[in-house]
Amino acid sequence: MSAVIEQTIETYGIGNWGADYFGVNRKGNLIVKSPENENLTADVKEIIDDLSKRGIHTPILLRFPQLLFGQIRKLQTAFKKSIKEFDYQGGHLCVYPMKVNQNRAVLEEYLREGSRYNFGLEAGSKAELYAAVALDQADDSLLVLNGFKDREFVELAFAGAQAGKNVVIVIEKLSELDHTLKIAEEVVTENPDAKLPMVGVRVKLYSKGSGKWEKSGGEAAKFGLTTTEILEVIRRLNEAGRTDMLKLLHFHIGSQLTDIKRIKNAMKEAARTYAKIHQMGIPIEFLDVGGGMAVDYDGSRTSFESSANYNAREFANDVIYVIKTVCDDENVPHPTIIQESGRYLSAYHAILVTNVLDEIETVVEDITPMVVDNDDPQVVRELHDLRETINGKNYREYYHDALENRDELFTMFNLGLISLEDRGKGEVLFWDICERADFFAQQKKYVSEEFNDLRQLMCAKYLANFSVFRSMPDNWALEQLFPIIPIHKLNKKPTEYATLCDVTCDSDGIVDKFVDLHDVKPVLELHKLVKNEPYYLAMMLVGAYQEVMGNNHNLFGVPHEAHIHIGEDGHIIKKVIYGATLGESLSSARFDAVQLHDQFRRRVMKKIKDGELSTKVGNQLIEFYENQSESYTYLSPNGSSED
Repeated sequence: MSAVIEQTIETYGIGNWGADYFGVNRKGNLIVKSPENENLTADVKEIIDDLSKRGIHTPILLRFPQLLFGQIRKLQTAFKKSIKEFDYQGGHLCVYPMKVNQNRAVLEEYLREGSRYNFGLEAGSKAELYAAVALDQADDSLLVLNGFKDREFVELAFAGAQAGKNVVIVIEKLSELDHTLKIAEEVVTENPDAKLPMVGVRVKLYSKGSGKWEKSGGEAAKFGLTTTEILEVIRRLNEAGRTDMLKLLHFHIGSQLTDIKRIKNAMKEAARTYAKIHQMGIPIEFLDVGGGMAVDYDGSRTSFESSANYNAREFANDVIYVIKTVCDDENVPHPTIIQESGRYLSAYHAILVTNVLDEIETVVEDITPMVVDNDDPQVVRELHDLRETINGKNYREYYHDALENRDELFTMFNLGLISLEDRGKGEVLFWDICERADFFAQQKKYVSEEFNDLRQLMCAKYLANFSVFRSMPDNWALEQLFPIIPIHKLNKKPTEYATLCDVTCDSDGIVDKFVDLHDVKPVLELHKLVKNEPYYLAMMLVGAYQEVMGNNHNLFGVPHEAHIHIGEDGHIIKKVIYGATLGESLSSARFDAVQLHDQFRRRVMKKIKDGELSTKVGNQLIEFYENQSESYTYLSPNGSSED
């Protein structure tokens, strides 16, 4: 491997956040490695080129189901080893929260591999439950139901149980228990041998999580029952003769839990609650530790919001050890641990690849040759002198002088004392000074904050063909960081510093914070754009939440999607799902394509009747308009419609 490629891997942090799934080949292209055999790889640039030959252009979401399998095995192996090491007498199961990524292909791939370990599903709405009861799960896996529930929700849960699913209705409100007990009585009256759902209770812990979602836990949390409410659930179950239904205790202290200490504190409190309930003669056997297992998006292995200061084995060790210690102290059986770590399982498997369309100029360029002479205003001449004499010793002073001169330039223009041409000359000179000051500043061992700010101000803005709101909504809404990397040219040193602008008509449609091992970078190192040569970027680790949380800002719909298998001979494109067309995106806003066609046709026909358009041109307009309903919502790479 060349020194440049090694430096590139370090620049983009691939070895830190990549979890051993990603690398760079000799061609300088991003590769995805098979979890079963790291020598089997897929070249992402070759995949995009193959898809482009089929007329399928970026943005494209690439799915690698094998990475999903890899995360399932990592999680299962971590708990298996911890259970053996600590002589834990209970088991470990996982239920995948459908809310993390409800895409059918993702769920089916998860179940295909997860069923080997009796991994099941978690549903938090009627729609999710409706899908879940029909999906094939392992016989010994669970279907855990969280979220608020009405009678219809509970009835659907009973239907799932009678169809053979191991359903657990987690009680979030006392009214849900009332529905459950009434329906149980009705079902048993009809069929005494009917299989009933299990019941769980979600406890509101005093312990809080860490990171952006820490408010999900603690006493002010949205979900969970207080101690007195849990005791009331037990009383009502006992009164109805249904204490045998209560099998699970659940808690959740937040998503993307960054600090293992907070997790251990919550485990202690939850394990103690489980033990006390068991000592009351309740046949509880499952302890659901919720989700929240973090993904190390920046690779720093810290408690920073986009990282985690633990790995899967450390997480498993702490969970197993803490629960075992408490249960042994209370002399109760070790529970089967249920985990809902959807982010950890699915984040890595999806990559969004997009093309850079152009550069949006920030620095004012001198488009025509500029000559400064004695007839120019003094402020322009002073800026010219600063530009010509700035050097490595005086750059800080001259930069400050240039700032003062720029303010004077704008003041004089607003007072009508200088012309538009004079203002233009002054702006070009000012930005020339900034470029030179930045050059000298970056040569120093320590770069002051003001020149870091200047670099961010002067950096290039690359216009990328995607919607932040559609494909990386957490970046926009929560400033969640995602690794971003070119998929090619990684054998060449990046020379540009840039931020990214998306194609939406919104000033918030930018990405200006990037992962870094020690800090958050305000700019990303990229390559200089070459005219008529494509430049592709990959938004990594977007497989959790981003698809389901994405919105239809500007009616940019879902991108194309390709499912990739990594085999002996490289990549195999197993499936392609076309992205949203104009017609499909408009239908999400309750527009009807046929109605729009009719309205446009009537408008054109009127112009023909009035003699403002010929019949030939009018028919061409109608045909063009109607054909556009089948075109991709994103911009085509060459500025024309896709084939």
